[in-house]
Amino acid sequence: MATAERVKQDMPPKGGYRKINFARVFPKPFASSRALVGTYIVCTGVGWYFYLLNDRLVDKYQVESRSSIIALTPLLDAEADREYLKQLRRNRDAEEKLMENVKGWKTGTLYGEPVYKTVGKDKLIEPGLNEYYAHAPDKVLFDRAYWHKYL
Repeated sequence: MATAERVKQDMPPKGGYRKINFARVFPKPFASSRALVGTYIVCTGVGWYFYLLNDRLVDKYQVESRSSIIALTPLLDAEADREYLKQLRRNRDAEEKLMENVKGWKTGTLYGEPVYKTVGKDKLIEPGLNEYYAHAPDKVLFDRAYWHKYL
């Protein structure tokens, strides 16, 4: 049979365990209500002062900023138009190079037939996005077509 060993049993400390505190204890207040109201009034006053001061300063800055935008807008529009026409020229040159070995192919037409018959000779037909980005990587077309998703 098993040998009889003396086992020491775990017992509570002398005098017993301390009492469990289950009473509701409120946290100490961070600041008095007067201090909080005073801080609010001071912060609001300082904020209004800086708002009104900044409003005068920002107004001068905004006038200058708007003036520069108004002055630069026609130049930027002209540059965008120039780049647009350059890209149309590059597209036409790429079509000529690509189709130079095809018999009867005339650039800007579909086998010699004009695509748009009702438009005068000197009218510009703006191409769609697929036609404009025909010789560009697909990512460029995707970025342009779905640019609003990145905002």
